[in-house]
Amino acid sequence: MIYTVTFNPSLDYIVEVNDLKMGATNRTSYEQMLPGGKGINVSLVLKNLGIDNTALGFLAGFVGDEIQRRMEQEGVKAEFLKLEQGISRINVKLRNIDGMEINGMGPEISSERIEELMTRIETLQKDDFLVLAGSIPSSMPDSIYMDIMARVEQKGIRVVVDATKDLLMNVLKYHPFLIKPNHHELGEIFGVALKTREEVIPYAKQLQEKGAQNVLVSMGGLGAVLVDENGKVHMSEAPKGEVINAVGAGDSMVAGFLAGWLKNDNYEEAFRMGLATGSASAFSEKLATKEEVDAVYQATWQK
Repeated sequence: MIYTVTFNPSLDYIVEVNDLKMGATNRTSYEQMLPGGKGINVSLVLKNLGIDNTALGFLAGFVGDEIQRRMEQEGVKAEFLKLEQGISRINVKLRNIDGMEINGMGPEISSERIEELMTRIETLQKDDFLVLAGSIPSSMPDSIYMDIMARVEQKGIRVVVDATKDLLMNVLKYHPFLIKPNHHELGEIFGVALKTREEVIPYAKQLQEKGAQNVLVSMGGLGAVLVDENGKVHMSEAPKGEVINAVGAGDSMVAGFLAGWLKNDNYEEAFRMGLATGSASAFSEKLATKEEVDAVYQATWQK
């Protein structure tokens, strides 16, 4: 079974505003509302690919209720812990203004509720996958991913981490099955600018030397690089297509990689499936469907 953890879920309100004017009343010309958060995105795409999984994390208030409802509507098993105080985030994203978004803070999470989630995670079994993805609320310790991995270190659980800076670096000594920085995040870790797939390889290998089993580096329109646990390097340019909405593309890559790996334990297949899934989401208004992923995969590798 695959489990995902999203500590700070959101309801993403995606809008388009024609001719945005500051200091004036603006009206939307397009609206969409989706459950958001990196772990949630992974869960939704896995379900789209026909893979059952369980989403874990925290929800609060009426926004949390709506996130839960929408997850269940999509067929994902959602076992979020409900907080008595606060409200889950609403994130406003302006679709037609590149990079323009306003993200909410999210509720405060007590140490007692964190321990409750830890106890749930400790029930996972050998060979289960646990995906730890995204940012954490300010009320949580920045060692939380490391703390989780320390608690499950002896259980044989395969942990996937998609996070940045210290959240990522702190877990490497616990040998995560997969980490997925993008090339900007990887460059930031080492204080360099990485502009080509070839430049990524030595730095991905350094993260592997620090403990990661597999390092998957997403590069947007430049494609991706995987350094697998056997030392083999997989590289590819991005599949061809029109980018419509890149939100969730990296999370989709993680879901696709897991789907490919589960198919036959083959890293080349996992890499291709990850890249096809991430691209299919970028080419779509929403997160990719299985049909969209299959179309991208076939157009790229089965010509």
